Amino acid sequence: MTGANLHDECVLICDCDGVLIDSEAVAARVLVAELSARWPGVDVERAVMPRLGLRIERVLEASAHELGRVLSAQDVAAIRRVVEAAAQTAPMFDGVEAALAQIDLPKACASNSYTDYVQAVLARTGLVRFFGPHVFCADTVERPKPAPDVYLAAARAFRVTGAACLVVEDSVTGVTAARAAGMAVLGFVGGGHASEDNVNALRHAGAQDIFDDMSRLPALVNQWLAERAAGVRRAASREGDESWRA
Repeated sequence: MTGANLHDECVLICDCDGVLIDSEAVAARVLVAELSARWPGVDVERAVMPRLGLRIERVLEASAHELGRVLSAQDVAAIRRVVEAAAQTAPMFDGVEAALAQIDLPKACASNSYTDYVQAVLARTGLVRFFGPHVFCADTVERPKPAPDVYLAAARAFRVTGAACLVVEDSVTGVTAARAAGMAVLGFVGGGHASEDNVNALRHAGAQDIFDDMSRLPALVNQWLAERAAGVRRAASREGDESWRA
């Protein structure tokens, strides 16, 4: 994208699992149960929990490697189907629908899950009305989170820079991806999987604010918009001063 093709409209981008629906705790329970059934007596939770937010395949691959175990491709595919089926029943977070309705910005959903799954979630919950076709998933880009690809795809669709995007994420994986795309990030910790360690990890990864109640999201978005506008004014003033000196 060249400067001539960009505009200055701001965009709100939301992750799906752990931000729109309370599914990460569901996914964690299923992953732990599935692996425990295959590897009795092994403490699989210690390997799974820090990797929430990664693609399910990556969680399974990395957990197996850490624990010195092996999963077949068939095992991975079967576990992913069970996790996605369970996550489909996860509820929306309280207040998320009202919060999105109050935010007068274009919106996108950017997820590390598969497109079919995310679209089904958005249709089931009715949240699709906020995002429309602007759904960007890991199976439609070259690299999943923590690479920035899915967020860069969203910015390209709206023809904006990363600096014009505000992201809501619940995982270190997602925050890392959004920051790599040059975007500001709010860390949401209202999910059943959240902990004090999670709060600290999100801050360390680059989330500028942490919140656990979706009713706060509109105010946080407005705060970011005001801070961004002030920064734009300061930059314009500096450019004017330098032009005058020249």
